[in-house]
Amino acid sequence: MIASALRKIKTFLKSGKIRGYFVRPVRLAHLGLALGTSGKSADHPVWQGRITKKGHAYLRGPGLGWQQPGPKVWDLTETWKFVRTMKNISRKLASLLSRVGIFTGMMLATAAHAVNDLPGGPAVNQLNFAPPVTKIAEQQHWLHWMMLIICTVIFVAVFSVMFYSIWKHRKSVGHKPATFSESVTVEILWTAAPFLIVILMALPATKVLVAQKDTTNADLTVKATGYQWKWGYDYLKGEGEGLSYISTLDSTQRAMSDAGKPEGDNYLLKVDNPLVVPVGKKVRVITTANDVIHAFMVPAFGIKQDAIPGFVRDTWFRAEKTGDFYGQCAELCGKEHAYMPIHVKVLSAEDYSKWVEGEKKKQAAKADDPSKVWALDDLAKRGEKVYAANCAACHQANGKGAGPIKPLDGSAVVLDSDKLKQVAVLLNGQNNGAMPSWKQLSDTEIAAVITFTKNNWSNKTGQIVQPAEVLAARK
Repeated sequence: MIASALRKIKTFLKSGKIRGYFVRPVRLAHLGLALGTSGKSADHPVWQGRITKKGHAYLRGPGLGWQQPGPKVWDLTETWKFVRTMKNISRKLASLLSRVGIFTGMMLATAAHAVNDLPGGPAVNQLNFAPPVTKIAEQQHWLHWMMLIICTVIFVAVFSVMFYSIWKHRKSVGHKPATFSESVTVEILWTAAPFLIVILMALPATKVLVAQKDTTNADLTVKATGYQWKWGYDYLKGEGEGLSYISTLDSTQRAMSDAGKPEGDNYLLKVDNPLVVPVGKKVRVITTANDVIHAFMVPAFGIKQDAIPGFVRDTWFRAEKTGDFYGQCAELCGKEHAYMPIHVKVLSAEDYSKWVEGEKKKQAAKADDPSKVWALDDLAKRGEKVYAANCAACHQANGKGAGPIKPLDGSAVVLDSDKLKQVAVLLNGQNNGAMPSWKQLSDTEIAAVITFTKNNWSNKTGQIVQPAEVLAARK
């Protein structure tokens, strides 16, 4: 019986299924559970097994002392070490192969979507701040490195002294702890030194912070209004006063995102109408929002300002060079948050004046006479462009909507014979801002987009909304 049990144990060990409790005396019934057999028999109801640290095996049963069938049947310790080593090698090899596979996949993905640095925008493998284009941004960079260097020096100094003291004065080399319980000198030093360091760090930081908030004497004032998910720009003061337009993610960028095929260095940063400002001029940006909290951020300018519904905040910048500079909404504002880029185009004074002149001519051309009576086909064609620029991001090009966004195709409000219901929705919004107000669109644009939705997809109502009806609804 003893020889049979030992053979079972030896077979179990060869299988590599080592159990830690073999190194202690245990009941053979427990060993039997590990071996898949019972530790009881008719002749010996209860057996006990013991394996010494040297690997010798002993078994005993009722009425029998510890018996050893051989001087050393196997060396459990060496077997355990071998099995554990093989298992470790197997795990490490699997981990290595997994990492190689992940790294290879990342390299292939990078090669498939290779991009370059975007001037004025993000860079490949960027670790530092964006290259500064304003004096404020340069000062922020200087502050960042100054603080980092000071903190690093303090960290290295404190931990060096601490580890040196621990090692040099350890008990094993005969050092005994000091008997004093406090030192007034030390306490004064470690209170005064951090206080002075904080003051020296706060002085330049405060100077930069105060300069960031000084929006006085601006050459140009622009109001940036956050919408889900686009920006509205209104030129309030300075050259370009009176200009107003919406800046939306370019439709080609949306198509690439929907298809899962990103291309170009400015992926999801290209817009249809960038914010245009002159170089070397102080530009005040007033921020607010129409629905939820947004944030206007352009890293190269060193600015980030929340845009809060019902509140007006402001910031400023003075670009030192011309070019294109990019940012994004920096406040989580809903499902389309990633599709709300900011593109600022900085032009020379001469080019900016030409741009302003051209934009005023465009807006004058768009400012149609609201009393003009349009034909259905002409108004619907114009409405298609308005829909693509402002509505398709949420309601989709097919008018089917998505998730909480209600479809326009087959909508009861769109099909209703009372046209003023849909006019009211566009002017005032609904569902607590889920559908924002579009008062910033002209009377003709609102009439056009409503006419388009009433006569597109399966909505063949034949209804037409004239700009005069929209104008009357505004009052």
